Amino acid sequence: MYDALIIGSGFGGAMAAHRLVRAGWRVLMLERGDWVPRGLERRDPRASVERTPYYSRESAYRCLLGGEADEIGALFCVGGPSVFYGGASFRLREDDFTPDAGIVNGSKAAWPFGYDALEPWYGEAEHILGVAGDDADDPTRPPRSTPYPQQPPPLTRLSQRFRDSALELGLRPFPIPLAIKYSSDNGRPACDGCRLCDTYACSLEAKNDTDVAVIAPLRDRGLEIRANTAVTRLVESNGRISEVLAWDRAAQKAVAFKARHVILAAGAMASPHLLLASGLERVNPAGAAIGAYLMRHACSMVFGFCNDRPDPLKVFHKHLAVMDYYRAAASAPADPPRRLGSIQQISTPPHILIESRAPAPFHRVPLHGFVEHLAGALVIAEDEPQAANRVNVNWAERDALGLPRLEVRHSYTPRDEWRRRALVRRAKRILRGIGAWSFYTHKIRTFSHAVGTVRMGLEPEASPLDEWGRFRGIENLRVVDGSALPTSGAVNPSLTIAAVALRSAGQLASEESA
Repeated sequence: MYDALIIGSGFGGAMAAHRLVRAGWRVLMLERGDWVPRGLERRDPRASVERTPYYSRESAYRCLLGGEADEIGALFCVGGPSVFYGGASFRLREDDFTPDAGIVNGSKAAWPFGYDALEPWYGEAEHILGVAGDDADDPTRPPRSTPYPQQPPPLTRLSQRFRDSALELGLRPFPIPLAIKYSSDNGRPACDGCRLCDTYACSLEAKNDTDVAVIAPLRDRGLEIRANTAVTRLVESNGRISEVLAWDRAAQKAVAFKARHVILAAGAMASPHLLLASGLERVNPAGAAIGAYLMRHACSMVFGFCNDRPDPLKVFHKHLAVMDYYRAAASAPADPPRRLGSIQQISTPPHILIESRAPAPFHRVPLHGFVEHLAGALVIAEDEPQAANRVNVNWAERDALGLPRLEVRHSYTPRDEWRRRALVRRAKRILRGIGAWSFYTHKIRTFSHAVGTVRMGLEPEASPLDEWGRFRGIENLRVVDGSALPTSGAVNPSLTIAAVALRSAGQLASEESA
């Protein structure tokens, strides 16, 4: 029998494994997807995540409200979404752990601990992921006990223009903390500044995703990982998970596993799917909250058209963030909201991606020359947790694995949309200073930042998890992915997921050794 069985290999699962394997535990990790091979084929602009076999529609989710399509696929691979993310690794701000009434809005969302409790784990996560950053100019920086492991790279020409424009507006831009390797040690090459980063697997393994930075080293220390193994049910008996049932996709047969502890880290969509498909809401006092309070940020990409080519060298330029609008003066009215969110510089995407997503009739027009005149920014506004925003299971339909079909509903509140629009206007001001005179704004309708669907909290009737991620009603089950976060803040959630998982697994290891 294993000491721990971990379901999922993204930030939550990998960081839990990191802590437990190093504590001497015998750990099995199950991953539904396959390994992602690296190499020059990843430099193909057509190798964006949705065009790869790792974006699966095998168990497509039906989106009843708020999606970019009626059915949406999911990403399954060793390393999870981290393999295709852009490396941004922000800490939540201190006051994100005590959200105001305008965010909570009757949802009973509450963090069961403050920033101080998570701060050491943020530092450890940054160290494991080799985050490069410098927050000296960040006006909302939270306290830190350890420095960033790496300094950020020099600014490119376009990033310098972005910085100068923001400074002219009285803003305080600072480097985006990036989990990207900028030195050639440990046998891996350094980042060479290609623009195929966001939504691409790194051809050089210079992006410190969880496969490269966490799982590969842990395998040398005894971590056992089974790819292509899709968990189909958690079997509960006498208040414990007695067995984990799965489908071996390679061998095409059912398999079963036992472990003293089960750690669920399949993601904010797949984790509640598995819990509901296993009927575990019936043993949890907050069973009605499982799948509810889905958040995904109110995000938009803003592209400005410049007369010149702002990035003539075609290099990575996702370098700067602006947090001046993250908070507002205490005297500002609560409605409109007192706080907006973050603005981040983004690299110019390959023309083939813009062509595939452009609205009619532009999706059939070659856009290569046009794209090279763009400069872009991402705006992230916090969205409010709402009980009606949720995932649920439809037992009348089954997916390819025999699981009940997952159905998704999500809509934004008027305040969510107000925050987004306000940030878009401010991002355009920065881009105008670069030379942009015409704009296109693309609302992001994916669930890439999804959180909140199996949330932590202090009230047993309102939160399925306690402060350590323990699933109420089942002694040996924890949930440590994005679904555990009670609120979303207005920054990328990956580093917070990693820190929460390290904290939970650290407490578990200490509890067992006591």
